[in-house]
Amino acid sequence: MTLAEFFGCAFLAFGPPLAMFCYTISDSPIKIILLIFSSFLWLLALLLSSIIWFIFIPLKSYLIFGVVVSVLIQEAFRFIVYKLLDKTSAGLEELAGNSLVIHNKTVLAYVSGLGFGIISGLFQSVNILADALGPGTMGLKSGSEMFFLTSATMALCIILLHTFWSIIFFDGIHHRNKAHLSFVILSHLFFSITTLLNSSEIYSLTIILSVINVILTMCFAFKIVGGTFEKLKRCIIC
Repeated sequence: MTLAEFFGCAFLAFGPPLAMFCYTISDSPIKIILLIFSSFLWLLALLLSSIIWFIFIPLKSYLIFGVVVSVLIQEAFRFIVYKLLDKTSAGLEELAGNSLVIHNKTVLAYVSGLGFGIISGLFQSVNILADALGPGTMGLKSGSEMFFLTSATMALCIILLHTFWSIIFFDGIHHRNKAHLSFVILSHLFFSITTLLNSSEIYSLTIILSVINVILTMCFAFKIVGGTFEKLKRCIIC
């Protein structure tokens, strides 16, 4: 049972991102490098957030403080990713040759966002997945059997959201659109604050709010890249 629970939650959280990586990134060495590079910068953002949280001792007991600081620092590092890619675009273009990864800003946003998302999802769920292997399962004597399922769902949501957020964020910087930048920050804050409901085991509400956030952000990003209902219909029916 524990093994089935582990693989079920793992595939739920990382199955779609793995498919995205295999079909859209694995064929390009430049994209893989950009993915790893953005993942490393997210780790630096996490490290900086931890240092700030550790320094402000009186506020350490307030989770909302850590949530807000972490979100703002992650978005600051998303901005740094954009600037670094913009500054190094000439060198990357020489390495990439005729690859669309450099000429298409949306691709850069997608790859860097997926890098942010994958490493964020791993940090969020790797210890939980390890506990899912046993020796027991949740919900037998205490706790909720929804814990592992909720954790896997939230990991998938944050991976997808980081991908969509980067697309919207990069477009907002490129066109100097403050509304797009504000949407990303507020959506990120909303998702992070929503996770605090898990401490009260309100898992159903957490999943519903997170999925709604993902759908709205996905539609926003889809519209930004020029997506229309007709294009989506043609894609579905091939």
